[in-house]
Amino acid sequence: MLPPELYMPLKHTHMLMAIISITLFVLRGLMLPIAPGVLANKAVRIIPHIFDTVLLLTALGLLAVLSLNPFAQGWVMAKIIGLVVYIVLGTIALKRGRTAMSKGLAFFAAVLTFAYIYAVALTRTPLPFVS
Repeated sequence: MLPPELYMPLKHTHMLMAIISITLFVLRGLMLPIAPGVLANKAVRIIPHIFDTVLLLTALGLLAVLSLNPFAQGWVMAKIIGLVVYIVLGTIALKRGRTAMSKGLAFFAAVLTFAYIYAVALTRTPLPFVS
């Protein structure tokens, strides 16, 4: 268990990394049809992974500070499942999609999935759009 004093720094770092992560994803997604060669740049490929790693580490830190078992908290599991879906859709959108249409649909779905994860984080419920 981490000291409770780390909660706010971890939370704010986590939120900042989430904003940076989605911003970089959207920028890469928008660059794909305009300048696909830019995405082949080593820095463009590596930098998002650095922010995503910090995002994941801060999430683990928050779980430790709050003594949360992700398997016992439905909203945490929803975020984890949402993250896996987001990663799969993101790889289809930026790399594995065979057509521009499949990449575009995966990109849109990935952004919607990120919005879902964000809503779950705010409401702490796996069904944030159901009242």
